[in-house]
Amino acid sequence: MDDGARRSLQAFLTHLHAERRASPRTIDAYRRDLMRVQDFCTRRDIADWRQLDVHGVRAMVAEAHRQGLSPRSLQRLLSAVRSLYRYLLREGAVKHDPAAQVSAPRVRRQLPDVLDPDQVGRLLDVRGETPLVVRDLAIMELMYSSGLRLAELAALNLMDVDQADALVRVTGKGSRTRVVPVGRKALTVLRQWLKMRGQLAGDAETALFVSRRGGRLSHRAIQQRMASWARRRGLEPRLHPHLLRHAFASHLLESSGDLRAVQELLGHADISTTQIYTHVDFQHLAEVYDRAHPRARRRS
Repeated sequence: MDDGARRSLQAFLTHLHAERRASPRTIDAYRRDLMRVQDFCTRRDIADWRQLDVHGVRAMVAEAHRQGLSPRSLQRLLSAVRSLYRYLLREGAVKHDPAAQVSAPRVRRQLPDVLDPDQVGRLLDVRGETPLVVRDLAIMELMYSSGLRLAELAALNLMDVDQADALVRVTGKGSRTRVVPVGRKALTVLRQWLKMRGQLAGDAETALFVSRRGGRLSHRAIQQRMASWARRRGLEPRLHPHLLRHAFASHLLESSGDLRAVQELLGHADISTTQIYTHVDFQHLAEVYDRAHPRARRRS
């Protein structure tokens, strides 16, 4: 591709960082996918983004599929192309989106494993009063209490916790912010941790959860600590933080039946994500609709 096309791609990546506030990891994923598109165009003598048409996009997807790219990766590739063209359309650099009508092979969505309440109880039955033990218990209680993602929990700062109202402000995917409640047990342990936190963290450190050296606790360290506690409690040693988020959603939905509330608490943009995540099928939603909606109720 020519220099103008490369500059347009770089401008789009800058747009992701500056305007859409995408994470470095997300931007790297877009860059890798769009470099694949750029390489395909170069080999096909396509010099400009205006020259790529729907037939070219389909040929590119077919080629990537033959090379072993999974359906999920193909969907991500097409999503990157559509995002790029939305930006180029906005800038007046192109007049069409060649990927708009192209679909990738469907991904078979697998339901994640789930911990039952007894298993969660065993995991959280942690005894000890040292700062590291209390920190670990506060982490696990908060993840289960509030349904946080690993990245969301690791990014929490002291100012994000409202002890008086038992709330925590979370920054999720796409820099979207939500406020979620903190359960009674989680709040109790969290307060205990905050009293001990100063033994590890310096005055300038803003992170809620810190390592023994006083810096923000990393994603990897949280995963390792949870796996360690799972082994001690006789649970699956490969237990990972996302299982607590899933347990939160599943157990809350089983008790309340309120799918929309669970969606809000999880920070899902699309309710279909919540539906898959919590083992609820669309037949159940249809039954709820038939029972509740005034235009759907059958006349007696």
